Amino acid sequence: MAVVETERHGQILVVRMNRPERLNAMGREMMGMLADTWTMFRKSPDLEVAIFTGTGRGFCAGEDMKETLEKGDVGSNSDIKPDDPFMTMELEKPVIGAINGFAMGGGFMLVERTDLRVASSNAVFEVSEAKRWLLGGYNHGTIANMPYPIAMEMAFGFRFTAQRFYELGFLNRVVEPDQLMPTAIEMAEHLLTLPPASRVNTVHMMRQIRPATTPQQDRLAEALHLHGDVNDRMESRAAFAEKRKPNFNGWVDPQDRYRMPKLSDFPE
Repeated sequence: MAVVETERHGQILVVRMNRPERLNAMGREMMGMLADTWTMFRKSPDLEVAIFTGTGRGFCAGEDMKETLEKGDVGSNSDIKPDDPFMTMELEKPVIGAINGFAMGGGFMLVERTDLRVASSNAVFEVSEAKRWLLGGYNHGTIANMPYPIAMEMAFGFRFTAQRFYELGFLNRVVEPDQLMPTAIEMAEHLLTLPPASRVNTVHMMRQIRPATTPQQDRLAEALHLHGDVNDRMESRAAFAEKRKPNFNGWVDPQDRYRMPKLSDFPE
């Protein structure tokens, strides 16, 4: 079986992650196939709207941590990922997320890049960076235009139900599992009733006005990603794989917790 499957419904392309035994965790092969699929979709003159979903009880569990442990280095997959117009937000066509289950870590980031979202009532969401890196997911609440305490809750890796995210405005629809794909198809068919230029121009404009962190803030984040004992990143993954409590060090020098990089260290 291919780790990414596609099916066509007229001008609609369904893109389905297909590693159900690993909750569709993103390994090297899957990331490469997704990049190829989104490139094909972008260039196709016959396809106009995509629906992005997963097989089984997970939309996507995010990073394949077992593969990371085999490679022995966090972030070791990044150098093999080809240009992916979906991930770079250069895709000029709308994508509807049909979230069928767990959307965790990198899987949440996939949901975040969709333009419209329908989730099954049993879907669960988590921004996982705080559990796996040295900085929590500081920018996701900003991108989602959430109030500060909700953005903080997201950054600290709390889990959200589909119903709660619907009430907060992160999801367009919450439906029973058997209505997930019919609802997504219905939304896609509505988009196809619009003038083609209107559909393309609108999705492009809407993406330009999404909230975002500043380059200065992102430079501070880069420094904070290394502000601590970086060995804790791999320890987090090892503990997860071995189903045990992690043994974190925190900082190489305990005084570093009081020597925080500041935004003023990174002039605009």
